[in-house]
Amino acid sequence: MRPDESQGLPRRSFVRAAVAIGGTSALTACLEQEQNKLASDGQQVASTEAEPEFPRGDPESVPDGQHRWGEYLVRDAHGNTVPPQQLVVVGLDYEGSAPPTDAERTQVEQSLALLDRAFQWGTGGNAGAAFNRGLLFMIGYAPKYFEQVGASVPEGLTPPETVLESVGEDPAHADSYDAVLMMTSDIGSVLLAAESALFGEVETVNGLPVESTLEGVFSKAGRHVGYIGKGLPADKLDNEDIPEDAPLSMGFKSGFRDNLPPEDRVTIDDGPFAGGTTIASSTLRIDLDRWYDQTHQERTEEMFCPAHTSDEVGPVGEKLGGDSGITEEDVDRIEDDAEEYGKIGHTQKVARARDDDFHAKILRRTEGVADTVTDGAGFQFNSIQETMADFVETRVAMNPDEYDDDLPAEDHGITDYLETLRRGSYLAPTRDDWALPVV
Repeated sequence: MRPDESQGLPRRSFVRAAVAIGGTSALTACLEQEQNKLASDGQQVASTEAEPEFPRGDPESVPDGQHRWGEYLVRDAHGNTVPPQQLVVVGLDYEGSAPPTDAERTQVEQSLALLDRAFQWGTGGNAGAAFNRGLLFMIGYAPKYFEQVGASVPEGLTPPETVLESVGEDPAHADSYDAVLMMTSDIGSVLLAAESALFGEVETVNGLPVESTLEGVFSKAGRHVGYIGKGLPADKLDNEDIPEDAPLSMGFKSGFRDNLPPEDRVTIDDGPFAGGTTIASSTLRIDLDRWYDQTHQERTEEMFCPAHTSDEVGPVGEKLGGDSGITEEDVDRIEDDAEEYGKIGHTQKVARARDDDFHAKILRRTEGVADTVTDGAGFQFNSIQETMADFVETRVAMNPDEYDDDLPAEDHGITDYLETLRRGSYLAPTRDDWALPVV
């Protein structure tokens, strides 16, 4: 994609297209677009020979847990975390030794550590930041990787085929990757530059020399991109029913404080990978035509619960503020709601899987409209949790069960509108172990 091809395209659409395409030509075009935008917004953007200078990172200040993003995310007026707009998930095949050599570990360590130096960690900890100019990323290792290098699969890391079977889905949709690299930012060129650096496609990244890459240890086996943000789904997707201000394609905001558990809750407590977490990475297809055949009130009841009204929630959920409004009483009332209203809400059902403190067991880490899904609207969903069993429990809670067998499929939450295209399960170790771990 050449820079002049952006003429006449809204900047956000152009950046999304560049991120979806990937590669150095897209990076060059994206850099020019975003450099101009940041400069027009009054933000300082210095230039090197080939790229703008975004805020650099301080490796000494980043958290040890790769998944600890909470303090480095933008927050809205209600205190909810706001996911960065752009997401890239790269599936990786392992091509290294079994077991990994010290040289290979050093190579991976230096490649990942370069990103910590090249870009600030998210907002850099600026509590009042309105824009994420940095990079947040995680590398996660699949059960296949541990088997391939002759190591034991860590406890709590369930193979994706088993996860799919446990939640009533086809195990043929399991990821075949040995690892995944998950990266997110509000700036598309930050993602493209980081990805290009890791795979030896550029000589410098944000002004720093690229002296080590993943080449020879990992190769790209797949790429999944997505986006989230106010107005983006309506702008991008071919569906006139999506509210203009909706950040997601089903029309409602997500990530309320009450359904996002503390990061400590999703962190591995003990064992060789204490301090890390597990990643559930999924791509779904959503039947938006059938979803929007309903009234806003019906969609409100199915997304939240029958006790929620359209007026109380607002067009895209903005009236709820920082809390989804789902209580333990709503959970206790599920059977009665099924009988009285002939309907049960998604958030209401999922809340059955919360812990004794009524905290959710999974933390949605990144999500967004999937740019790489054809034949319908796609959705990227990536959560972190202490064990994959926590993800399974939460996903099973979405399914129909004994007290709603008589309800039509479309009246028990949102599962009937979703089709799973891929699922993977991964271990995200702490930075101390993120370079080719073994048990």
